[in-house]
Amino acid sequence: MRQQGFQASQRLIDIANAVRSDPDLPRSAVADLLALHGEHPDDLTEAALSEQDAQALRSAAIRMFGPLAETDTDRAALALNALLAEHAAAPRLSRHDGHPWHLHVDHGDDAGWADWFLAASALALAQILSEHGRITWGACAAPNCRNFYLGIGSGSPRRYCSTTCASRARVAEHRRRKQAERRPSPTTERF
Repeated sequence: MRQQGFQASQRLIDIANAVRSDPDLPRSAVADLLALHGEHPDDLTEAALSEQDAQALRSAAIRMFGPLAETDTDRAALALNALLAEHAAAPRLSRHDGHPWHLHVDHGDDAGWADWFLAASALALAQILSEHGRITWGACAAPNCRNFYLGIGSGSPRRYCSTTCASRARVAEHRRRKQAERRPSPTTERF
């Protein structure tokens, strides 16, 4: 069940993962993802979210891959600051289409989908970084997984997008160690 209000950070992760999985994600799939994250159906018609808008959103998601995959907190902060400088404006509270009050940082109601997405996504990650003092998101460390994850809980930093990927990686590492233990160590001959 979806919580009340917008969750720009989770929207970013969901859209980035979908685009990473399918760079040509159809306009209808982009609209479905936006609807899942609370966008009003009237804003997601082909007239309101054109194929050109969907392409711009896909490109914006690809642009967020860099900050999402960044492992250095200082470099992540610099990348987010650059995105905010380019795409964000003074914050304002907005209530439209029956939504509760929420924060907008794009350049106004006429801002394009891509600018809106980049500004909101950069702000969401910047808020998480400032609250935790470190990066709590990233690219899954499991081999053959290309998903991004969002870790906002306390405790040690996450490295995997899911418990499935974490378990697979642990099992693979365990098997690798066991196999290495079974190999005979190289002997050296002395003359």
